[in-house]
Amino acid sequence: MAATKIGLISLGCPKNLVDSEEMLGALTDTGQAQMVGDAASADVLVVNTCAFIESAKQESIDAILAAVKRKEKGQVRKVVVTGCLSQRYGAQLAEEIPEVDAFLGIQSAAQINQAIFGPARGRALPMAGDTTRNQVAPITEKYPLIPPSRVRATAPWTAYLKISEGCDHACTFCSIPGFRGKHRSKPIERVLDEARRLVDDGAAELNLIAQDTTAYGMDLYKELALPRLLEGLGNIDGLRWVRLLYCYPTMMTDRLIATMRDTPNVARYVDVPLQHGDDAMLARMKRGGSVASYKRLCERLRNAMPDIALRTTFLVGFPGEDDAAFANLLEFVKEAHFDRLGVFEYSPEEGTPGFEMTPVVPQRIAARRRRALMAAQQPLSLAKNEALVGREMDVLVEGRRGADLIGRSYRDAPEIDGSVIVRGEGTDSAAPGEWVRVRITEAQPYDVAGVTV
Repeated sequence: MAATKIGLISLGCPKNLVDSEEMLGALTDTGQAQMVGDAASADVLVVNTCAFIESAKQESIDAILAAVKRKEKGQVRKVVVTGCLSQRYGAQLAEEIPEVDAFLGIQSAAQINQAIFGPARGRALPMAGDTTRNQVAPITEKYPLIPPSRVRATAPWTAYLKISEGCDHACTFCSIPGFRGKHRSKPIERVLDEARRLVDDGAAELNLIAQDTTAYGMDLYKELALPRLLEGLGNIDGLRWVRLLYCYPTMMTDRLIATMRDTPNVARYVDVPLQHGDDAMLARMKRGGSVASYKRLCERLRNAMPDIALRTTFLVGFPGEDDAAFANLLEFVKEAHFDRLGVFEYSPEEGTPGFEMTPVVPQRIAARRRRALMAAQQPLSLAKNEALVGREMDVLVEGRRGADLIGRSYRDAPEIDGSVIVRGEGTDSAAPGEWVRVRITEAQPYDVAGVTV
């Protein structure tokens, strides 16, 4: 019997991508499924959805409707919907889009085979939570056991390593704890085992992800165990970069910073979403920090690692953000000189305290503030890159653009940051996944360029 061809559409963040890779691993382990990169040739479509903000929800719904349309035309046999949108709106989706064969939640790897290959329709799967309404699996307090296999969707040389699930913070703008559940750490031995398997599979860079990576270990070990995990990752041969993403600012301890400094394969890079630069707004958001503490954090990181690249994100347009609050945010950004910066416009999410807050900031004002903040960051980013001119860096080659190589330095996280453009002699023989030594000769607002050494 020919294997069933599975096409997967993975939407949203890297955390969702890891869930997708684990589902594909569970499917291939059975020997009944064959992954296809082109959904047009699939027998079954799996749509792994995102529900973080309104635009992400709409993108997910559009993808589901497109998959259902293909099913109605006889182009695919089944459509299975998984992930955050299912976890959050499973019952409503089942009523409104009955053509979908199964709705699974965020812990779908253990159920995906039954949904696709089990008897009858997948929507008859045992459900929990509020069993009268939700057609999704329960969110358990223990980190779910997952199949050891992962079918990676990233380039062979880089991978995301999810170290925990859920979140215990109470940020008033965020809906994630409501459908991802409370914070649950993956046991350290399992993380290290998974890291070794990823490195054996060709990954030279591991990007640590979670809703909050700095909370790692509190539930299991009653301590902030991320430093201990980094030390373990530092002993893995062949692992060249360990990158920290999604760190909570008030949980960046001195021990963590010292471990980052002292562990050779931990990249001098950290992503710390700060969300705002006005104390009143931070209080309304329940972020637990202050502008002064954020400034001290930047100083602590740069004092320990002068060459560190600091990335952050801010949220504009949250209820109550007036012109004075935004001016404080703008001034904070100019003072802090972040290497990387992203800006989101607030999206009201039902079930969160922010959804009921007033005064509401009009969308046009939020959009204008986002543009103004990015415009303020651009010369700061350019100045950071200009300071790199003349410096030599190791660059991970990821592809070509004409005669030039395109790669990343330790300062560049995959997908979200800039690139290093490598020109001139020595570029002919370098292949994607290889490393080259580059001297930076040119700075642009988001990218740098250089020549091989």
